[in-house]
Amino acid sequence: MSFLRRTAVAAAAFALAASGTVLSQTPASALENGLLRTPPMGFNNWNSTQCKADFNETMIRGIADLFVSKGLKDVGYQYVNIDDCWALPSRNSAGNLVPDPARFPGGIKALADYVHAKGLKFGIYTSAGTKTCNKAGFPGGLGHEQQDANLFASWGVDYLKYDNCNNQGVDAQQRYKAMRDALAKSGRPIAYSICEWGQNQPWTWAAPVGNLWRTTGDISDKWSSMIGKAQANRGLAQYAGPGHWNDPDMLEVGNGGMTAAEYRTHFSLWAMMAAPLLIGSDLRKVSDDSFSILKNADVIALDQDPLGKQATVLSSTGGLVVYSKVLSNGDRAVALSNETASTATISTSASATGIGSASSYTLKDLWSKASRATTGTISASVPSHATVLYRLSRSGSRYEAESASLSAGGTVDANHAGFSGTGFANGANAAGSYVEWQVTGPASALTFGYANGTAAARPVDIAVDGTVVATDVPFPATGAWTTWSTVTRQVALAAGPHTVRVTATTVDGPANLDYLDVSP
Repeated sequence: MSFLRRTAVAAAAFALAASGTVLSQTPASALENGLLRTPPMGFNNWNSTQCKADFNETMIRGIADLFVSKGLKDVGYQYVNIDDCWALPSRNSAGNLVPDPARFPGGIKALADYVHAKGLKFGIYTSAGTKTCNKAGFPGGLGHEQQDANLFASWGVDYLKYDNCNNQGVDAQQRYKAMRDALAKSGRPIAYSICEWGQNQPWTWAAPVGNLWRTTGDISDKWSSMIGKAQANRGLAQYAGPGHWNDPDMLEVGNGGMTAAEYRTHFSLWAMMAAPLLIGSDLRKVSDDSFSILKNADVIALDQDPLGKQATVLSSTGGLVVYSKVLSNGDRAVALSNETASTATISTSASATGIGSASSYTLKDLWSKASRATTGTISASVPSHATVLYRLSRSGSRYEAESASLSAGGTVDANHAGFSGTGFANGANAAGSYVEWQVTGPASALTFGYANGTAAARPVDIAVDGTVVATDVPFPATGAWTTWSTVTRQVALAAGPHTVRVTATTVDGPANLDYLDVSP
């Protein structure tokens, strides 16, 4: 919601974030309510209507209809959320919130039922204070947490945005935890969006409290506001993950205040940052170009990647910024973003993204849809305020650890955040312990993703089809079991099926193995 007081945020922390510096606090454990394993996608009316008269039941039903008819539901948009001004200014005699009968003559439950009938979910708004943010002073949830949570559950609410106005100076963590606990007791799974504008650095404490938290003040429909939110949010990557997301505020795409290139940058950066994709424009009025931005399935796939990694900044020099995002299949997303007033060439390399070595890579431009090969250079001439967005893939095939066979005592364990697939091969600590893959040639190189948290290398013999092709190949220490690296060996695999086995040559066993890449 637009409200001037919300621009007061944690400025010192945001100065670090804008530079791309990752803040050093340790992330808290996540709220495990099973919800929002990928960032929420949907709609919120505030950016387009605020409290104007056209915010009403007819509009919200129309948005739900358009989610279906325009294919938004098909590409992942799910939540239809209403913001402030839906209620009367006073609670009823039982202390309950009352929907405004002029705006919502059918009531909230009937509206939620309509949205649910479309295969969608419904969200609502209130504030962690005595009143909401609008000057009319609609009642807030402070001191009424369980009553309001129970009411929302009875209406079929699936998502709550909980604002920060009129909080009476009560500690933020206390207020937001109270509503968390109330939602948990309501009997209905309700995704929980903490909207305290980043004032108390919620990224350091909100993971076990909510499913997402605002990291910034309110966005507005202009370049300076949008890019400022991206700069504030981009240094907070370590705090985001499945079920707990950094939220730089809603989308402005389609509201008319930015160019098409700026809106594509907006959408690209939000997807790279694993941010919520909540449409803030009145979909009854937006252009076909705006729909094409909002429905770009390749870009949405970055935001919704199940690994849940927020992009990090590889470089930021004079407004020319390179972002890299690790994807669940081992690919990388790379954004070359030009924040300056002039066209500029922005460059990086495949090796800088940590994707691992290969003889060649494929770069797919997610806006033009053009693909090209590269030996490692990633570079583009980027117009002012534009972003070139690539998906970077290694040539060849990847075989995850979870598809491997292990000798007795070895296990496939749940993968550490940030790397490929869903598991890693944890071989037994014994000489002769092995991990084995069935692969398909032809190939000229084998690349193993691995972690070694000990101080010494863990050597292995590498065999192909039962013949050892490399002996005592070291897998050096990586510094931690959660820090991954790669080892590559040249081979000559003919076309067709092959067995690749790595066998430990010391009593420590093999390193933890994440994947095997077979490169042509």
